[in-house]
Amino acid sequence: MAEKVIRRICVFSGSSPGAREVYAEHARLVGRALASRGIGLVYGGGSLGLMGVMADAALAAGGEVVGVIPHALATKERAHQGASELRVVSSMHERKALMAELSDAFIALPGGFGTYEELFEVITWAQLGLHQKPIGVLNAGGYFDALTALIEQAIEEGFIQARYRQLVTISSSVEELLDGFAHHQPPPSLIKWLDLEET
Repeated sequence: MAEKVIRRICVFSGSSPGAREVYAEHARLVGRALASRGIGLVYGGGSLGLMGVMADAALAAGGEVVGVIPHALATKERAHQGASELRVVSSMHERKALMAELSDAFIALPGGFGTYEELFEVITWAQLGLHQKPIGVLNAGGYFDALTALIEQAIEEGFIQARYRQLVTISSSVEELLDGFAHHQPPPSLIKWLDLEET
């Protein structure tokens, strides 16, 4: 199977640093890893928190960094003026759509409501067959252990079909995620309400 060409990866992450240094350490690892592989970073465009740490690391390593930020947040999140390219858009909806359009894969780092919302949206889009791009979750310091348990509970309770586990890969290693992306095999496009008899 030929390797999938990954030119840019969209990374969702918090505009806060979090309570533990392990989160910033992983954000730096992501920035450096993308730059070392010649993969561009697409992210929320901020200079604060994990977003800023990751962007700074990618830039310091010579990587391409494309920030996408709504005008209303450009001041609040302090738009990163050192990004290779900074696109200021009119709304959160436009931000997410453009980030997805510019990217060949997605990774979620620790973050809050916004990060979860962005992650679940791209997973839902994949479930509906709207895209076939790989999705990864970097489980820095065990931050996403509870998310893993939540997904398993939803499967056990009949709200998510077990086959949809393959829509997202959860790992504590950024290198493992990136290696997996190169060999990503998208699942068949299966819309859940068309095959309820199989649940």
